[in-house]
Amino acid sequence: MKKNFLIIGAGRFGRYAAIRLHDLGHQVMVVDKEESRINKIMLFASDARIGDSTDKAFLQSLGVRNFDACLVTIGDDFLSSLQTTFTLQELGAREVIARATSSRQEKFLLRNGADAVVFPERELGFWTAIRYSSDSISNYVDLSDGYGILEINVPERWIGRKIGDLNVRRKYHVNILGLRNEQGRPDMDIRSDTTLQQGQTMLVLGKTEHVQKIL
Repeated sequence: MKKNFLIIGAGRFGRYAAIRLHDLGHQVMVVDKEESRINKIMLFASDARIGDSTDKAFLQSLGVRNFDACLVTIGDDFLSSLQTTFTLQELGAREVIARATSSRQEKFLLRNGADAVVFPERELGFWTAIRYSSDSISNYVDLSDGYGILEINVPERWIGRKIGDLNVRRKYHVNILGLRNEQGRPDMDIRSDTTLQQGQTMLVLGKTEHVQKIL
């Protein structure tokens, strides 16, 4: 289902979020007070406005109630981010998602209108650390409480063996969700008699510490 997004702040984080949402087929309005940033994002935005998001009258003119979600991606001025978040909530925005760089900022944002807070630098740092902690890890999605979905190479000792015979859930406390062949084609129809092949990667769900034991 297509959604309408309002992104406030067209810096790098806001710009990449807008590009990805555009690629996924959603409608995106981008707001920034600097014309140069707006010019860089025009091709990927349904609409773009130059204005100060701390100005309540300006935000009200955007019709914030009409957006499914408002993303406050301001990264260089926390007070502006906080004021924008509060004003969006005050104007009746359906959902407000704000960017933070510290736990203290997160607390302020949640107390002043944010429904959710994201930490792009922290999350990218975690992803990078896990992704490059082993040559066998090619991708990683963080879930919560230490759990994640990791794409890893099939261990050599498992090649030619059936998944049911490995009993990975009991031995390693993880689940194999799918496989990907050398051409990158996924196979999500995993059964106990599925045989692991050379060159495949596995999508594994579990605690990262348990997946590391497999490697």
